[in-house]
Amino acid sequence: MNPLPLLWSAAACAALALVASLHPRGRIVGLVCQAAAALCLATLLGLLWHSLGRPPLRTLGETRLWYAALVLVIGMGLEWRLRTTLFRLPMLGFALLFCGLGIAAPDSFDRTLLPALRSPWFVPHVVVNLMSYAAFGLAGGAALTALIRRRGRPEVADLDLPLLLLRVGLAFLTLGLVLGALWAKEAWGHYWSWDPKEAWAWMSWCMAVAAMHGTRGAAPRPQAWALVATLAVILASWFLTPHMPAAQVSVHTYGWS
Repeated sequence: MNPLPLLWSAAACAALALVASLHPRGRIVGLVCQAAAALCLATLLGLLWHSLGRPPLRTLGETRLWYAALVLVIGMGLEWRLRTTLFRLPMLGFALLFCGLGIAAPDSFDRTLLPALRSPWFVPHVVVNLMSYAAFGLAGGAALTALIRRRGRPEVADLDLPLLLLRVGLAFLTLGLVLGALWAKEAWGHYWSWDPKEAWAWMSWCMAVAAMHGTRGAAPRPQAWALVATLAVILASWFLTPHMPAAQVSVHTYGWS
């Protein structure tokens, strides 16, 4: 199937929501457009799952679609539950960015699913990791927004929810590492092999732990930069690792073709 019509629709809705969020009377329009963008992405993922006959989680392009959908759903859930607009700009910014990447570099979808991916651990491992990435994205994005708005001097209140999301993201990332280790044991006979992707996942976990514990009691500014740095390491782990020379012999290359 051709994903571009739904991707364009999701991107347009996210862009409209972003513009509406900048207007004091644009709340309702923004909420409707956010929901429409999330619905477009959820529909696209469902149609891909049906047409491919497998979970659309195999390639980098497919995981980008999940990330855009998850960041919208989690962001809207936080807005509704906590009555906050703190995550609106990073939520819509990430959704628009990842939809744009999907439009600029369309994925080549096929039905191929390698033997190692035909495992009950496949979907939980990848989805849990993507949920952690969404939490880190919203936390780091909100921290960066606070740094820009406050001209490098965020207040304590600006970081209460981002720091909470950091803990949530760390919990999901920890679970994702455990699920990945169990999957590796089943597929290759050992829990951990210091594969390049595994090493960067470990670095991401260490960065999140350092951001959570190393800045405890610190001023808001270093806490905000720690959140931004954690997001940077997560994005590097996700996007740069597959292009490193050592990753060409990685067992994880099946996920990035």
